[in-house]
Amino acid sequence: MTLIELLIAVSLVSLLSVGMLFSIRVGLGALEGTQRSVTDTRRVLGAQKILELQLSSLLPLRANCVEMGGVPGGPRMLFTGEATVLRFVTGYSLEGAMRGTPQLVELWVAPGERGLGARLLMNEIPWRGAIGAGPYCGPPPAPGPMPSMAFQTPQQMPSTFVLADRIGGARFFYREPGKLGDPSKPWMERWPRMDLWPDAVRVEIVPGRDQQGQNSPVGVTARLGFIKPPGEQYAF
Repeated sequence: MTLIELLIAVSLVSLLSVGMLFSIRVGLGALEGTQRSVTDTRRVLGAQKILELQLSSLLPLRANCVEMGGVPGGPRMLFTGEATVLRFVTGYSLEGAMRGTPQLVELWVAPGERGLGARLLMNEIPWRGAIGAGPYCGPPPAPGPMPSMAFQTPQQMPSTFVLADRIGGARFFYREPGKLGDPSKPWMERWPRMDLWPDAVRVEIVPGRDQQGQNSPVGVTARLGFIKPPGEQYAF
């Protein structure tokens, strides 16, 4: 074996090693991308399932609010239905699922971190009865034929759960009781009634600029599953 043959053999082995290393890196990159896509898909489906279960498990409960000056007020329907804020009590929780204790859920849209799009946030607060929910009430509703609900603005806490991040935006829509296919019952961006809960809630999520063509969050439409009328006692 001459020196030239040895150099040729070493060069061929080096080229084969470089090619094998490049192939392994390409394969690992594809595997990582697949795992990231699967994780994103599971996260999106999980957030959608959470919204569906929480809305379908809504409980028609009331809060004993305190009026101005510390004067006890009457029970107020515990439901906030705005375009970017949704508050209700549900029998489904992240920790206990359907076997957990009732939770006061706050869903709202907030600006994203560093100004990147928006975020859909959620608070879960253990339900402590109508008196315990009183501090979440805001100022008393303005007088009128259909006074609006007034509750405190949701605040981000260490336990706040991010349902969707870097989205283009999200809005909540509400529907009066009736058939979902009935065109005479349109969706509204604000629920104005204090004597009746909507029979369905729709969450529309707009994908962010960097989510186009990817596993972006999708909207949810859920029927509210309770059957008790608003005036009937609902106790635990």
